[in-house]
Amino acid sequence: MSVRDPDKRTFIRVCLGGVATLAAVGVAAVTYPLFRYYLVPKPSSGSGGKTSIGVNEIAVGDAKFFDYNGTAAVVLKKQDGTIVALSAVCPHLGCIVQWERDRQDFLCPCHAGYFTPDGVVISGPPPRALEKLPLTVTNGMITIG
Repeated sequence: MSVRDPDKRTFIRVCLGGVATLAAVGVAAVTYPLFRYYLVPKPSSGSGGKTSIGVNEIAVGDAKFFDYNGTAAVVLKKQDGTIVALSAVCPHLGCIVQWERDRQDFLCPCHAGYFTPDGVVISGPPPRALEKLPLTVTNGMITIG
C-alpha cells in the first residue's frame, strides 16, 4: 500500500478532523466560563428594593456604580448638576459599561459602544439606550427604585 491509498487518506482526514473538533471544544470549554464570569452581570435576584446614595458622595461629572436588584447600575451627577440613574448593563451583549470621566460618556468595553451621560447610544453596536432607573432626591439623599 502506498501513501496515496484512498483509505489511508480518509483515515488521516478523519483523525485530523477529530483532533480539530476536540481542540475547538476545549477552547470553548475554557473561554465560555471566563466570558460569563468577567463580562456578563449576575442574574437578577428579583429581590426588589431601593438603594440610597448621598448626593455629596458623587462629585460633579463623576459616576458611582452599585448593585441594583442583582444587576449593575450607575448613578451620575452630570456637569450641569442633574442626577441620572441608569442600568450599567449594555443592551448589546450584557457587558458592564464604564464611565469615562475625561470624555463624559459611557463606554462598553466589549465592542466599543459609546453612550451619552443620559444613556443614549452615540456609536457602536448597542441596539438601544441604557435603561433609565427611577430616582428621587430628598434631603440630600438619592433614592433609586
